[in-house]
Amino acid sequence: MKLLKLTAISAALLSTSAMADWSANVGLVSDYHFRGIQQTESASASAGIDYENGGIYAGVWTAEVEDGLEVDIYGGYGHEFESGLGLGIGYTSYQYTGDFDSQYGEVNLSASFGIVSLEYSFGDWKGPVDEPMDMDYSFTGITLEHSGFYGTFGTWGEDFEGEYLEFGYGTDYQGFDLGISLVSSGSDLDDSESLYFSIGKSFDL
Repeated sequence: MKLLKLTAISAALLSTSAMADWSANVGLVSDYHFRGIQQTESASASAGIDYENGGIYAGVWTAEVEDGLEVDIYGGYGHEFESGLGLGIGYTSYQYTGDFDSQYGEVNLSASFGIVSLEYSFGDWKGPVDEPMDMDYSFTGITLEHSGFYGTFGTWGEDFEGEYLEFGYGTDYQGFDLGISLVSSGSDLDDSESLYFSIGKSFDL
């Protein structure tokens, strides 16, 4: 699921090591949501591979969506200062193999300190598959996390509208990442609530 990809990116953003590191991940989620928008009505499998070297990161991640696959290609740089403040900048391209959606490209900015993390992304969307167009959008998210519990508020801007809340808990059990999340989307998104479960595993290569 998307959480596995974001976990890999976060690890790269907070790394201060100069060593190069390859890793891979696989996952399964009972209902795939991203930024408050439902991507599947059933289970979705995912897999990804990441490279990190001294805060520089790059990777590819793919997941099942309602029609075909989502393929994300991303890269960037992050650094955590001695004060505990973390800052990052990156770029993500979202591609789709079927007719589920078209193409997105966005710049990702992030900051974190203690239990608080902020995300601001802006980019463009190529429009529906059967009606190509260029639309600009932005996304702002704030997350509070402590001891595995987290809460996120996210809102879309510019040509996109909508907001959502997400609450969840994640833990590690015998090398597997287990999670449960509740998403509540506003009327401009799915206007629904969904409870989903996830399991994943990461590997050093």
